[in-house]
Formats: sequence, C-alpha cells, structure tokens
Amino acid sequence: YEYRVYEAAPGRLDDVHAEVRDCVKGLLEKHGATSIGHWTSEAGEYSDKLIYIIAFEDMEQRQKAWDGFRADPEWHRVHKASLATGGAPVVRVTNTFLKPTDYSPLQ
Repeated sequence: YEYRVYEAAPGRLDDVHAEVRDCVKGLLEKHGATSIGHWTSEAGEYSDKLIYIIAFEDMEQRQKAWDGFRADPEWHRVHKASLATGGAPVVRVTNTFLKPTDYSPLQ
C-alpha cells in the first residue's frame, strides 16, 4: 500500500480534490493502481491536505503504474491547465509505503 498526502497551496484544496477526483484517480487505475480510499480531516492538522491510499501487487508494478501515469497525455493536459489557472495546486507530496501486519484485515 502507498499512503499519500497532498498538501494544497493556500486556497487550492478544492482544486486538488477536483484534479484527483476527475483525473488522477482514474489514470492511476488505468495504469494498474488500486484505489483504497481518499480522505480529508474534519479536525486536526490535516485541514489543508488530501490523504489517499492506493495498492499495488509489488514495487515493480507500482513503478510501472506511476511511469504510465506520468507519461499519459491526459495527465499532461490536466496538469498544464492546472498550472495555467494559478500555479500548482499541490505544494508538497508525502508518501509512505505500508506493509500490513499478519492480523490486518487488508492484506
């Protein structure tokens, strides 16, 4: 599993949601990722962040999925349009690789 946190530029969290909802999620799935879920925080330190988890069979499949995503013309079109309307909506991406415990319901 890959746990990702997208920190939005000031005032751009709605743009981050739109980009992920309308483009990123589908393109990642197209290229082999499995979407587990997407979250925002109702309280706490993550009020300006989008958090999501995606799954891959292994690190090789992850690399292929991200390479395919990054090379996809649709991503380039959406990203270019996003930059043209106020700059990058995401100022920082943090990712962590999660390994399930033997007692985790998600394996």
